[in-house]
Amino acid sequence: MILKNLIGTAAFIALMFIVSAFVYKNKTEESHNNLSSKNNGFAVLELFTSEGCSSCPPADALMGQIAEEYKDKPVYILAYHVDYWNKLGWKDRFSSPQNSQRQQDYSNKLSSQVYTPQLVVNGKSEFVGSDKNAVENAISNALFGSEDITIDLKAKIISKEITFDYKISALNSKNKLLITFVEKNSSTNVGGGENEGRHLQHWQIVQKQYPVLLNSAEGTIKFPLPNNFNTNDWEVIGLVQNTKSGEIVSSTKALFQ
Repeated sequence: MILKNLIGTAAFIALMFIVSAFVYKNKTEESHNNLSSKNNGFAVLELFTSEGCSSCPPADALMGQIAEEYKDKPVYILAYHVDYWNKLGWKDRFSSPQNSQRQQDYSNKLSSQVYTPQLVVNGKSEFVGSDKNAVENAISNALFGSEDITIDLKAKIISKEITFDYKISALNSKNKLLITFVEKNSSTNVGGGENEGRHLQHWQIVQKQYPVLLNSAEGTIKFPLPNNFNTNDWEVIGLVQNTKSGEIVSSTKALFQ
């Protein structure tokens, strides 16, 4: 009788162990699935920099490191060379007033000062662009978020033009599409200003950016082919941005056909 009870008890314990293991497995899988569902965000890093600024080379170099480290992740880097340093001893050949105006627009929306090197992440936060810890934390937080709006962007080169076919998952009257032509890397021997005598390396240089009104969920647009453009050394990044808040709500790289 005692032996029978012991066998029954052992069988019960074994059964409870199996049930517990099954429940634990399900909870673990559920937790993993929940984490995966949240971990589908993106990070757009917009660096405002200048060859005339002695504090900018470390930020430029950091963008090169980030580009390599996150090359397989939805991390998009855009380096805007501003023109307000050009009167201080050296003219940055990559600079433009449009880049400076974009930074000023962020300053107004984020209630921040205009300075270099400044980094804006997803149009929502800003900090010094050479602060590696801040950059990595911002990327981690952005990737852990979710992308509610998605965009597909396909490109085709025809003669001296690039044709883009875009499709967006949801329309918002406040959103616009920014087609951004980016040169992946270049360098300059600086002959004046704060960086005189230095050989500066640059990454993800914004060469052109065209705004597109999103009147429909899909469409076709054409732009002239930038000088020296090729699909090995350049890329095109599409940003969907809220014109009122400045928040970037979706981003992708153009797929060339």
